[in-house]
Amino acid sequence: MGCHAADKLSQYVDELLIEQEQVKIHNHIKNCGDCLRVVNAFKEEQQFLKETLQTPPLPDHFSEMILDQLEPYEHKIVSKKRKPWKRIMYSAAAILLTLGLGTALSPSFAEWIGGLFSTDQVDDGLRMASEAGLAERVNLEVKNNGLTFKVEDVVADTSRIALSFQVLNEKGEPQDTYLDIPESRNKITAIDQNGKTLNHLGSGWTEGSDYGLVELSLREQPALDKVTIMFDLVELNGVKGSWKLNVPVDLKDNRKYTTTLPLKEAKISTDGVAIQMKEVRFAPSSNELLYETAFTKEERTRVATEIDMLKRKFGEGNIHSFTNYGTAIQYHIENEQGEAVYYHNTFMEGKGHPSGEGLIQGSGQDMEQLGQVMWNESFIPQKNDQNLTFVLDGVTKTVPSNFSIKVKPKELKNTPVKFEYEGNYMTIKEADTKNKLSLRKSLIPIEKETTFTIEMEGGKELPGSDLGDWVITDNKGKVYQAFHSGSVLNEKDKNGRYKTTIELKVYDINEIPEEVTLHLLSVTRYYDVEDKWEIPLY
Repeated sequence: MGCHAADKLSQYVDELLIEQEQVKIHNHIKNCGDCLRVVNAFKEEQQFLKETLQTPPLPDHFSEMILDQLEPYEHKIVSKKRKPWKRIMYSAAAILLTLGLGTALSPSFAEWIGGLFSTDQVDDGLRMASEAGLAERVNLEVKNNGLTFKVEDVVADTSRIALSFQVLNEKGEPQDTYLDIPESRNKITAIDQNGKTLNHLGSGWTEGSDYGLVELSLREQPALDKVTIMFDLVELNGVKGSWKLNVPVDLKDNRKYTTTLPLKEAKISTDGVAIQMKEVRFAPSSNELLYETAFTKEERTRVATEIDMLKRKFGEGNIHSFTNYGTAIQYHIENEQGEAVYYHNTFMEGKGHPSGEGLIQGSGQDMEQLGQVMWNESFIPQKNDQNLTFVLDGVTKTVPSNFSIKVKPKELKNTPVKFEYEGNYMTIKEADTKNKLSLRKSLIPIEKETTFTIEMEGGKELPGSDLGDWVITDNKGKVYQAFHSGSVLNEKDKNGRYKTTIELKVYDINEIPEEVTLHLLSVTRYYDVEDKWEIPLY
């Protein structure tokens, strides 16, 4: 199956698609690292928005209060009510950039203080890059049907390119900068000096702001000389027209602002995971950490043997269609004072699942060997960040599981089945067939689709394991693919465990079996390191 458009992946995360489409995308992302990273980015955004919207807004008169205290001509920033940036991506391989919180500024005031990149609408990295002289006022614009599309400033270094743009009416007044990509036919493309199309392109906007933002991550392409950002817009602020604009960006001279520190001698093995640090790159707008994780030789042999056993038992297609066995790490980065300023894949206080703080984005590329992954992760620098230190907190392994449990569906209503597995305390509440009208175009007239659905709920202790993919066998030994979904909430039950739900769906069972067996194919385990491994990043 080909990769899905970003809007489809967004709707998948929001569970807005019909059931069959949800299942297809769920199956696809198990074998597509690019789409999986996009889905994870949307999930992080969803959590970010949830947390942001719970923050009390600033009072309406806040800006007036601040203006009364400003000395004339001081370069200070006036914030109105903060609204989160909304984002969109232009391809399934794109990686969503974490943008800052927005403010609404008048064009004259924004220009007075140096444009968008001098405001708190952008992150510290872009502001510092601007202060380092990497912000260029280009003022490129194109007019059509009473509206002007204007690219005002460009900030570029070897880690990313950012453009601020406006939509202006005939009076020069700013209009809504929402470009509605990919629902509209608006297009934004980035190409290098050889005409090759570049991925990792995204945009952000905030309601009520005068500006939009386009960002291109150069995380995996630090040696580019030139990039052209091409706008081909057919609708602005609800007005149809044609706005075509090319913005050339020369990166050659900006390489001098980037420092690369090799870390090739830094490696360690623990709990069956080998870690090899590669290098860290320091650029004005973001820093990049490159490293590799893999199973140790003994662990790789053990995992491969267990996978082969699962293949023989349940069929090779069922194993490869679902599970991506692999390795990862948990870490934080400290400043000179020993304070943690960035976290990655960490069990944060009050959260039921690993999360990060301070990271812009991250990607992992599967290598040749089982469990071998090359990681490239970026974090936004802060003004006072000097002499940072990488600290390993733990390792993560997704490995085969041999857990199984028998269920008699018709007895669950009166006698729910409970089980405990590696910190998960679950109750199987229901196993029943459910009918839904199918909206697939191939089914004419519209028919009902039957799914056999198993529902579980319970609680998870930290750092308990994550239950991964499942298959189901009936009392005749026939194997069925089970499409799973679920959640771990940042809310505890009466036992102090994080509330957890799991739902398994099977599309090939039309009648309720007398008995089924649930087989867990994979489990993700977390291992703390006893002695913290520290690597100076300076």
